[in-house]
Amino acid sequence: MNPVLDPVKNAQDARQQAFLQTLKDARRTIALKETIKLAVDSFRASKARFALTALGMVIGSASVILVVTIGMTGRDYALSLIQKIGTNMVELEYAGGGAVGQENVDYNDYLTRDDEKAVVAELPAVQYSSPVLEMHDRISFGGGVVKDTLVLGVVPQYEQVRNLIITQGRFMDDEDEAAHIKCAVVTIPFAREMFGSADAAVGQNFTISGIPFTIIGTFREGVDTFGQSEITDNTILVPYSVGRYFTGSDNVKQIYFSLRSMDDVPDATAAIVRIVKARHKPQSVYKATNLKELLTTAAQIATGLTAVLIAVAMVTLAVGGVGIMNIMLANVRARIREIGIRKALGATSREIRLQFLAEAVMISLAGGVVGTILGLALPVAVRLLTDYAIPISPWSIIAALGVSLVVGVVFGTVPATRAAQMDPVESLKYE
Repeated sequence: MNPVLDPVKNAQDARQQAFLQTLKDARRTIALKETIKLAVDSFRASKARFALTALGMVIGSASVILVVTIGMTGRDYALSLIQKIGTNMVELEYAGGGAVGQENVDYNDYLTRDDEKAVVAELPAVQYSSPVLEMHDRISFGGGVVKDTLVLGVVPQYEQVRNLIITQGRFMDDEDEAAHIKCAVVTIPFAREMFGSADAAVGQNFTISGIPFTIIGTFREGVDTFGQSEITDNTILVPYSVGRYFTGSDNVKQIYFSLRSMDDVPDATAAIVRIVKARHKPQSVYKATNLKELLTTAAQIATGLTAVLIAVAMVTLAVGGVGIMNIMLANVRARIREIGIRKALGATSREIRLQFLAEAVMISLAGGVVGTILGLALPVAVRLLTDYAIPISPWSIIAALGVSLVVGVVFGTVPATRAAQMDPVESLKYE
């Protein structure tokens, strides 16, 4: 063989292979277009039957969208409640320990107001802070009414730290704290019990150990903690500078810190403990807690519940897929003669399989698209007509349409394969 001619022959072979490949691609494109056209024609010929078959997919797809929306709405609501308690808040308290004295007797190493000031000075991330001075005293009201009540001595920033809501009157301010004003803010249940209403409580007087106080406002927590916080139904807040004279000590029960960002909480929590421990006896133990772990756990629980609900919605899609398979099997049986004619005219088994598979996918996707639109209609309408910003996840849309496509392929494969395997001669004889 002449080596000079080899490059020429190789080039000719390459052009021939490229031409044949082009013909194959063109034939496949034409076949695909014909397959889609036949599927559309079949859909038009039996609109009612295919619409009823797609109804299961409509319900399933809409369920996926709504389930995800409801799950995300519930999650956001739960997290917002926790955030109202104070996700930026760090609570510091004395957990025991201390040193042993000369008489071998343990003594407590409580927190003080100076600990709060030291933390604020060293941590710029702290935005608000307040000590909590706890007293249990007998409160005297006009008419000789005496009541055992929890009295907390706090500073004005306690309102921001604990996200308190003032319902009537006002909260104590810096002037009240500096001037040692004998004022108080009471809870709504306490005001209703003692004075009949929150409005009537403002301006009323009571005495603690014979010292008169004036109620300047009523408050409630941003979220009801059901008595699990330091605030109970019968709680009175007074200025810290006034409360410390009743205890005769600078010791405080707790110190609250509110940080500028939730991202600062983990590092600041450790830093607060470190700063305070450096100011006290080595054996003393101080515990700093925050709600970030609770927030993370709540988000995980809500996500898990949403996943379970989505799995239930997927069952609806699977049921819709079974309906598609049944109707396609019946469709194959009703069109046996058509299949025989197509095969006699040269249609391959692959083209027959694609035709029926395309019909199944079309039914499934049509139901998925309609279901997705219906599922989005409710949250979109709520967002447009109300002030509630209901979350809409684009992933739920992708999931609904994606699963609809998969269902169409999976449940349409059996009927399509049965149609492709039919013998053309036997099919033509079928009446």
